[in-house]
Amino acid sequence: MAVNSAELIEIINLIAHDIQENKDFLTELDSAIGDADHGINMSKGFKAVTEKISTMADKDCGSILKTVGMTLVSTVGGASGPLYGTAFMRAGQAIGAKKQLGFDDLSILLDAALEGIKMRGKAQKGEKTIIDALEPAVEVLKSSQVDTKLMNAAVKAAKEGVEYTKGIIAKKGRASYLGERSLGHQDPGATSCYIMLSAVYKAISH
Repeated sequence: MAVNSAELIEIINLIAHDIQENKDFLTELDSAIGDADHGINMSKGFKAVTEKISTMADKDCGSILKTVGMTLVSTVGGASGPLYGTAFMRAGQAIGAKKQLGFDDLSILLDAALEGIKMRGKAQKGEKTIIDALEPAVEVLKSSQVDTKLMNAAVKAAKEGVEYTKGIIAKKGRASYLGERSLGHQDPGATSCYIMLSAVYKAISH
C-alpha cells in the first residue's frame, strides 16, 4: 500500500459516500438509543469534508487529515463531531508532513485516532461507544506486520465489536440515560466507525 495525498482524498470521499449510503440506517439505530440524528449529522459533516478537501491534492497527508477533523468538529452536531474531529486531527498530527502513506502509517494514525477519542470522550472499551469497534481493530493492526490481510482481520474485529455493543449497557452519552433499556441495541457510533474502516479496506485492497 502506498497512498499519496490525492489517493487519501479519494479514500475519504469513499468514506463520505458510504456514510451517506448508510445515513438512514445510522439514524434508525440512533432513534432507539439517542437523538435520532447520527446518520444525518455524519452525512452532513462528510459532505462538508469532501468540499473542503477537494482542492488539497498538493498538500501533505497530515494537513488533509487535520482539515477533515476541523471540518467535522465545526459541522457535526452532538458528541460525534468532537469525537471524530479529534480522531482525525490526532491522526493528522501523528502522520505529520508525509506525502505518502504505507501500511505502517495506517496502524499509527488509527492508534492516534483511538487515543484522541478516549481522551475526548473519557471512555473505554465496554461502554457502548465508537471505541468498541475501533480498539479491537487497532489491536489487530498492532499485533503483526500490517498488510491487506491484517487490515481485513481488523475490519472483522470492528464488526465483532459492533455486535458486542448489542449485549452491553451504555455508560456514555445520551444512550447512558436509558440504563438497561439500552441493552439489545447496536451502538450507532461503533457502527459508523465500522463503516469507515470498511471503506478504507475496500479502497486499499484493490
